[in-house]
Amino acid sequence: MMEKTAKRGTRTGFTTGACSAAAARAAVLGLVDGEVPAEVDCDLPNGQRVRFAVTEPRCEGQGWARCAHAVVIKDAGDDPDCTDKAWLTADVALRPELPGQVLLLGGFGVGTVTLPGLGLAVGGPAINPVPRQNIEANVRTAAGALLDECGLAVTISVPQGLDMARKTLNARLGILGGISILGTTGIVRPYSTAAYRASVVQGVEVAATTGAGMVVLTTGGRTEKFAIAERPGLPEACFVQMGDFLRYALDTSVKVGLKHIVIGGMVGKLTKIAQGETITHANRAEVDTGLLAELAARIGAPPDECAAIAAAETARFASERMTALGLLEPFHQALAEKVVETVIGRYPGRFQLDVLVCDFDGHKIAEASSGPLAEDPTLPAFEPEHDPAGEDD
Repeated sequence: MMEKTAKRGTRTGFTTGACSAAAARAAVLGLVDGEVPAEVDCDLPNGQRVRFAVTEPRCEGQGWARCAHAVVIKDAGDDPDCTDKAWLTADVALRPELPGQVLLLGGFGVGTVTLPGLGLAVGGPAINPVPRQNIEANVRTAAGALLDECGLAVTISVPQGLDMARKTLNARLGILGGISILGTTGIVRPYSTAAYRASVVQGVEVAATTGAGMVVLTTGGRTEKFAIAERPGLPEACFVQMGDFLRYALDTSVKVGLKHIVIGGMVGKLTKIAQGETITHANRAEVDTGLLAELAARIGAPPDECAAIAAAETARFASERMTALGLLEPFHQALAEKVVETVIGRYPGRFQLDVLVCDFDGHKIAEASSGPLAEDPTLPAFEPEHDPAGEDD
């Protein structure tokens, strides 16, 4: 009997973070058992446990000089990701002088952070916070009692990382020498495919059938969790992870007659929406840090800080500077109001818009609203610029 395969365009894959965690876990098992396994079960940040194939398994050395090596090859599914087929490599060594500690290091092909604004230490490896936590959790689970005797140094490397990084915006963001280790859930969904766009359209259409008269659009899992807490009592189907596809989500909302839309997000994506972008993928549009500088000036930030924000490459840098100045909440309030102004300007008289802003830990910072919708019987029929089900991206 033939095995069923996933429909083309919808197959999920795994993040660089998940593959790194699996490689690290396999290498640690090699230190514990004396042999790196050919397959390893890895706990993902979203709670799933997934089995990964392991290549280049080996253990070397004796006593406290023992080390282990493992590779997991990334499968990005149907997402057109430049890191697909990357060799996420973990080398783990014993550190007898540091019992109980796990040191996470970046090797060849993992970028080095050279600028602030990414939420990572300048000079350290570009391994994002959730993958860091996930790698360490898998290492500790695999190590067990070994950590009572010694610490472990885990070095993540990517042999093809330097070449792959040239296809990203890493250098512009101040990440040099390789790719970033990313992923908040461990799963790569095909955000850049027509199939995912279609799923966003379908999600909004389903939301319209609940009778709530509202859809809550979020950019990902963390913002959805935040939005659910902010809008309790709504049917689950009202919450749609639109990813980068704001245009399709809004056009469909208007088409199906939804009169109340909520957008939940963080500073980066919301800045792109505020500047008028309706497809917010990193490869489609850069953050307008000049706009952020204008918002900062509007709430009284010093001119030198505004200049630094305008010259930066990330929205997160602006957020960090506003936090340092004690202006975090008014800055994000101004951003939320700008999002409302921009979106309602594009869809005048079509819906009430609420914008919810959270920080990188999912805590609420600000909220803005266009206010109740005034029905206008003279409003012409809505004609979307793009067919929500079409292939335009």
